Amino acid sequence: MHAVKGDQLVQHGRVVGQQEKIAEIVEVMGTEGAPPYRVRFQDGHETVCSPGPDSEIRHKDTGAGV
Repeated sequence: MHAVKGDQLVQHGRVVGQQEKIAEIVEVMGTEGAPPYRVRFQDGHETVCSPGPDSEIRHKDTGAGV
């Protein structure tokens, strides 16, 4: 997983009917774009996370996931 500041972290729902959680990456704390990331969710909550296999990065310039 590789990200830069401004990309979106999308955490997919783990059970049927659960919504995706979308956060903006505000800081890349790993080396060369690797996790952990400081993220800000749409409700303003910030946290540091290392995304799992249920997550994807949407790059701000293309909108494509990795």
